Amino acid sequence: MTELQKIRIETVRFMRGKYMLNEVGDGNNELKFKQGKKTILTIYIYVEKLIFLIIFGKVEREKFLRIKSEFSQYIQDYYDNSKTYHDGKWMFIDVVNLEVLEEVKRLIQIKKKPNRKPFPNKKAFYSLCGHRCDLCIHYTGDTINEEFRKKLVQHSDNVYGVYDSSMRCSGCNTDGCHCNDKEICDSLKCAFEKGFTACIDCNEYPCLEATAGYKGLEARCISAEDVTWAILPYVPYQYEK
Repeated sequence: MTELQKIRIETVRFMRGKYMLNEVGDGNNELKFKQGKKTILTIYIYVEKLIFLIIFGKVEREKFLRIKSEFSQYIQDYYDNSKTYHDGKWMFIDVVNLEVLEEVKRLIQIKKKPNRKPFPNKKAFYSLCGHRCDLCIHYTGDTINEEFRKKLVQHSDNVYGVYDSSMRCSGCNTDGCHCNDKEICDSLKCAFEKGFTACIDCNEYPCLEATAGYKGLEARCISAEDVTWAILPYVPYQYEK
């Protein structure tokens, strides 16, 4: 996996795991993370690089200046050389490695505090690859009813555009497991080939193989609610770790 691929994956993990924001893409190379009309972050997506645009207003600039020395010279130079307009200082930052991304995460948190609340774990039921079965539209356990399933189907259709209404599953290693008498899923196939009985036993977990659902960084539009109910249930730990 290239450094750019790692940056793209970690960006999605951070923005969706920490923030409940609408994703507004232009279908080309621009993706905005927004709360209402306010843009928290804009990412320009290119084949060879990612450019993050963060706009600091007066209050945010004051916060940054108090801790400016804690940032690398790379970030300090971007701040010093960025132009300030009527609505704030526009910082276009080339995110060239994971170290820069970690610093940009701090800038984003100056812009806005994380606002996503984690899923409650009281009735959590996990698959062997870490997905929340109890939040899956295909689950047949007592944590889901048809009204809730309809809600999940709507969000799933918005993201994936397809829903297999015939698929039902009661969870891994149960009599009603979808994989029983069928070919095992790719995630567990990978785990078995490495000598593990579950993805969560592997020291490379969570990995791309164990992450189902939409996991890319694309300039498309997805609502915050769609992320919550159609994406996060199929991601190991729901991006929390």
